[in-house]
Amino acid sequence: MSKIFQIAIDGPSGAGKSTIAKRVAAELAIDYIDTGAMYRAVGLKMLRLGIPMEENETLFEMLANTDVDFSEGRVYLDGEDVSNLIRTQEVSKAASDCSAFATVRRKLVELQQAMGKRKSVIMDGRDIGTVVLKDAEYKFYLTATAEERAMRRFKELQAKGSTDTYEKVLEDVNKRDYNDMHRDVDPLRQAEDAVLIDSTNMSIEEVVDFVIEAVTGEDIRK
Repeated sequence: MSKIFQIAIDGPSGAGKSTIAKRVAAELAIDYIDTGAMYRAVGLKMLRLGIPMEENETLFEMLANTDVDFSEGRVYLDGEDVSNLIRTQEVSKAASDCSAFATVRRKLVELQQAMGKRKSVIMDGRDIGTVVLKDAEYKFYLTATAEERAMRRFKELQAKGSTDTYEKVLEDVNKRDYNDMHRDVDPLRQAEDAVLIDSTNMSIEEVVDFVIEAVTGEDIRK
C-alpha cells in the first residue's frame, strides 16, 4: 500500500492489542507507535536534565523542544536512538510519574497525531480511535471476555514465577476495566466507526489476519 494510512486499535487490558499491533506493523512494513515508550523517552529526558517530577515552567520549556519518533522498531528522542536506555527501572518510574501530567499527555498526543499525518502508522491504547487518531481510516476495538483476558494474564504471571491466583488476576482485570471505562478524561469506549473484534476464541494469527485483510482487502494466507 503506497498511500499513507493510520490504524487504531483500542480495547481493555489483556486483549492483546500490543502483540497484534506489532505483528500487523511487521506484516505491512509500517511503524508501530509504542505510546508507552514515548512516556519513557520524556521521563529519560527529565532525568537527564534534572527536571523535578512536577508541572513547572522548566518542564513546559523542555516539552516545547522535545521530539520523539519511531523508525524500524527503534525509539528516537531528539534524533538519538534511546531504545535500550528507556528500559531501566529508573526510567520506568519516571515514565509512570510524568504520564500523570496533562502537559506531557497533550504534547505526546500532538506528536502522535503528527506522526499519523507524516507516515503510515499503527497505534494501540485506550483512546486512539476516539481521541488520538479520530480520523483514522482503519479502527478496531479488540476485546475478549474478562475471564479469557484474566487467564492469559494468569499464565503470563505463572511463567514469571508469580503466586497470584486466577481469582486475584480476574479481580484486577475487572477493576481495571471499570476504572478505564469510568475515568473522567477520555474513558475507554468503542469508537462508533470501529470494527469490533472479540478474540475470546481466536488465535493471535487469526486476529492479525483479520486486521490485515480488513486493511488491504486481501486474504494474505491464500
